[in-house]
Amino acid sequence: MNSLNVHGAVDLSSLAAPRRTAAPTARPGIVVDVTDATFDSLVQRSATVPIVVDLWAEWCQPCKTLGPILERLAAEYGGRFQLAKIDVDANPQVAAAFQVQSIPTVVALLGGQAVPLFQGAHPEAQIRQVLDQLLAVAAQNGITGTVGAVDGEPEQAPEPELPPLHSEGQAAIEAGDWAAAEDAYRRALKENPADADAKAALAQVQMLARLDGLDPAAVVAGAREGDLDSQLLAADAELATGQYRAAFDRLIDVVRTGEREPARKRLVEYFDIVGSSHPDVALARRNLAAALY
Repeated sequence: MNSLNVHGAVDLSSLAAPRRTAAPTARPGIVVDVTDATFDSLVQRSATVPIVVDLWAEWCQPCKTLGPILERLAAEYGGRFQLAKIDVDANPQVAAAFQVQSIPTVVALLGGQAVPLFQGAHPEAQIRQVLDQLLAVAAQNGITGTVGAVDGEPEQAPEPELPPLHSEGQAAIEAGDWAAAEDAYRRALKENPADADAKAALAQVQMLARLDGLDPAAVVAGAREGDLDSQLLAADAELATGQYRAAFDRLIDVVRTGEREPARKRLVEYFDIVGSSHPDVALARRNLAAALY
């Protein structure tokens, strides 16, 4: 997971509309959906309240794991930051402003500046560490406002309830209990072998378990040419941090060297995790076919 680095912030103030003097308004909700049209108000709000931005898309399987964790933490922190959810497919202007290369991507807004936090889905304990560091930096810069749901504000439609075994697996992921999560999704697949979501979640859990306790950047840096295990683990680290194309290309190169089956199998798992509609998956499928045949 990336460490917080305010020196790498991107100034987004030019995207915000000029500030106008206005009567005080009710505080917005702790979790909000943001669009290209409403983004300027979010940038302005970051002058007084830390903002955590979740950049996601409907087709993104890791986003479905990360989103509920962020939403629960936003509520648990009691409005000390606002969680803004942005669908990158529906809001290309905001995605371009954040220079999004892969999703899920999580960025903070502090005083009109974007501060990169992390990419990919991560265990709750690591996300808490990043949030605590963000709030400490915000406090140092005098950004200590809070948000809360407004009385009488229309409630958002509740999220569809997960099937029991999926709910069990999600809870285990949030707790960092990879064995329990894997067991839950295996049982879900036993009940319904065609359950694509369970298949993708199982592959993701297995990947997170392989990386447990490791620094992804160190794993990638330590990958040795010709060493299958280190190359497979480096690809895991790249995928977990949102570097989909790098992970795909690495494994396709392994296929070309002759270690075909382990790399091909891992790639298929990655395709399940990322989702077949992602453009990098389509390209990787073509490149894999060329490497195999």
